[in-house]
Amino acid sequence: MTDVVDDREALVAAATHRLHPMSWFFILLTQLKSFALPLIILLFSGRGERNAADLIGLAAAGLLGIYAVWQYFTYRYGFLENALVIRSGILQRNLRLIPFDRVQNVTLQQNLLHRLVGVAMVKLESAGGMGQAEAQMQVLRLDQAHALEAMLRAPARRSTNDSDEPTADADGHISASRDTQGTLWLSLPTSELVRLGLISNRGMLVVAAGIAYLSQVGERVMGRFSDGVKDVGSEGIAIAEAWHLGPIAYAVLGLSLLLSLMILVRVLSIALAILQFHGFQLHAGERELRVERGLLSRVRGNLPKRRIQAYSLRESLLHRWFGRQSLRVDRAAMEAHNDAQSLRDLVPLATPDGMDGMLAHLLPAGSWPQSNWQPLHPRAWWRKFALPALMILIGTGVLMFFEGLPGLWALLLLPLIYVRARVWARYSAWSLENGVVAFRQGWLDRHWRFAEARKLHALQLRQSPFDRRHGMASVHLDTMGASPMEPALTIPYLAIEDAERLLALLREQMPRDAGISRARTAASATPEE
Repeated sequence: MTDVVDDREALVAAATHRLHPMSWFFILLTQLKSFALPLIILLFSGRGERNAADLIGLAAAGLLGIYAVWQYFTYRYGFLENALVIRSGILQRNLRLIPFDRVQNVTLQQNLLHRLVGVAMVKLESAGGMGQAEAQMQVLRLDQAHALEAMLRAPARRSTNDSDEPTADADGHISASRDTQGTLWLSLPTSELVRLGLISNRGMLVVAAGIAYLSQVGERVMGRFSDGVKDVGSEGIAIAEAWHLGPIAYAVLGLSLLLSLMILVRVLSIALAILQFHGFQLHAGERELRVERGLLSRVRGNLPKRRIQAYSLRESLLHRWFGRQSLRVDRAAMEAHNDAQSLRDLVPLATPDGMDGMLAHLLPAGSWPQSNWQPLHPRAWWRKFALPALMILIGTGVLMFFEGLPGLWALLLLPLIYVRARVWARYSAWSLENGVVAFRQGWLDRHWRFAEARKLHALQLRQSPFDRRHGMASVHLDTMGASPMEPALTIPYLAIEDAERLLALLREQMPRDAGISRARTAASATPEE
């Protein structure tokens, strides 16, 4: 017991450093953000009890301010030889010891106010944190934050200054330049961000947010908005009638309006790309990657290479027009914070050659780009065609019941569905080379999904009744940190022999504690070794 007490006293004695003197202010702002909506509702819904609502709001803000100052004066941190010590609280005292080798990610985050004051918020993520921050230090002076980051990254970094890892220019081409803080793989100038905005179509997020806001503000505001649209439309029709415009003129005006809206969305996309990725830099060390980005809010995050679980490479038609590709990664314990996006969008934009060069250093030697692509089952197109065709036939029957013969026009969709299924099957393929399993699909919009076999956690062989009838199966590959926004890592519609062979090969390369199962239908699965 004496040793435990002595150790605790040593830990308490080591934690002597305070946060920045303005920490209480940033803590207060964070608390006000959390309680902003209830306070606003309270202040503006008081009606006849306005004074009482004001007093309650002021009292709540005062209590939050006291809590923020309290947290500043009771928070201390310090260092042992290989660990970070944090203590906080007076009534309920907390003492935390975080070994340096347990810290998997250090994120420095600065919004505009942080940058004006010269401070940063530091988030530490541990190996067993399940995506939650092991510690959050709000806020430190910027030079102290950088020193803390360097100290925590030192065990993983080792001697990266002596390594010979490659670098890349703005287009992603690998070269031999160095950076004093690591090897610079990629940087994106403003011209690349303009391309990224034109390709990504991020402006639709603003449009969707505006529609969601209008749907939530109530009938009064929504009514005003719809009345304004009607007034503009009525004035436009009146002007068109006064000028005696014909159908061609109406069509030209409609196309002009549509083109204007598309241009507006693209301008918003470019603005969002610049806000999010301004000053983007991707640095690589021996064991980890570091990403910096942001115009107003600056984020700097570190990602150990071993925590990357799967990759998602995209090349849409717009990507090909600009000669670019984009790469996203799934990583273990992907947190739900906004700064996680800076690590998920690992390479927002790069040339195909530059992307291949970076992937060649992230994946096992000789595994990328892959060349031994294997086709799917010869009747895979039918599995892609059958269900949509059945739905179209049912829909046609319903339309004919209500509308008569005009309902047959829906059958014109069948040739489109057929061509789509044929093209999808022709350009879909899978590969397993040097420990990397991959699946590609798409013609106009190409997509590659791949992962190292040794990082897979579970395998499933799935067969629906239709699959069994055609002698095919699908192999579902499970990894940690999979993004719900990306397609699942699944290789569908293989010949049953190919599926069994792929399953056996993957099982040999997977960790021994990983799982494998065989699902005969989507509704019920029976584990089988």
